[in-house]
This record gives sequence, structure tokens and C-alpha cells, in this order.
Amino acid sequence: MEKLVYCDTHVIALLYIRDLSFLPRQANRLLESGHLLISPMVLVELEYLYEVGKTKTGAEKIFKELEKTLGLKICDQKFINVAYGSLKQSWTRDPFDRLIVAQAAMTNSSLITRDEEIHKHYTHAVWD
Repeated sequence: MEKLVYCDTHVIALLYIRDLSFLPRQANRLLESGHLLISPMVLVELEYLYEVGKTKTGAEKIFKELEKTLGLKICDQKFINVAYGSLKQSWTRDPFDRLIVAQAAMTNSSLITRDEEIHKHYTHAVWD
């Protein structure tokens, strides 16, 4: 069975603009070897960043491109289960991070992120 690998919002944005220079070796290996997933919350955060002018492309276009080029999929776990899982992520007030981490944690999957707070609190966070 192929390993599930989740990506956080920042990683997806950088993959879209094809800036792979930022990726450490371990994160790069995971991207190449796993079944790439995102939480639906990543889509919401990407659209939010677009709406406030921090990115130049909307979430749907980013996702469609990465789905085509990398086989990226949106995780289809039931939202109620993810929401309950997010209640355990009390280390952050950021609703995006709570749900993104909860989604990966439901299957003890790797989450590629450079977010230091996530690394402190989620044992399967991967960067270096």
C-alpha cells in the first residue's frame, strides 16, 4: 500500500510555482514516493490568500494543475471526524493548522511542512 503524504498550504503554493529549491532532501523523497493528499482546508486557505492579495492564483486553478502534474488528491475523510480530531490540536489558535494537522493525524501520515509550531506538536511533520 502506498504511503499517504499530506502537504500543507505553503508547500502546495511553492509546488505550484515550481520552486523546488526550498525542499530539503527528506521532503523531496516523500513527494516522490507517496500518495499526495491535501486537506480540503488547504483549498480554503489558498483561496483566502488569493482573496487578500498574498497569491496571484486561486485555489481551484492551483489544485487542478497539481492534480494533473503530480497526482495530488483532496482527502475525503468525513469532515465531522476531522473536526473532532482538530479538538486535540489545542496548541494553536489557527483554524487552518488545526484542521490540516488533524487530517494527517487521523491516519498517522506524514505532513510536509516547514512550520516550526507544527513540528513541535505533530510527530509526523517532515521537513529536513
